[in-house]
Amino acid sequence: MTKKLIPLHDNVIVKPIEEEQKTKSGIVIPETASKEKPMRGKVLSVGPGKFDENGKRLPIDVKEGDTVIFTKYSPTEIKIDNEELYVLGADSLLAIEK
Repeated sequence: MTKKLIPLHDNVIVKPIEEEQKTKSGIVIPETASKEKPMRGKVLSVGPGKFDENGKRLPIDVKEGDTVIFTKYSPTEIKIDNEELYVLGADSLLAIEK
């Protein structure tokens, strides 16, 4: 990624991780078959967090490089330098994969 995106508030920039689709018997489903959006991704950039009612900044629980699981319909899709990226709010992040 040549351009640096800096997310605002409690948003994160995530690169989706495409998983190879296989049936239970091990048959690989081709790319041309309709697939659902990936729900995993690598965090590329993290916003500073949002402010609470007292003006205190609330940090986000993820950091650059984390692999995260997120809700299916939450990402805003963007394309930078022919690379598909997602912008997600911290509320859409469900888990960090270890």
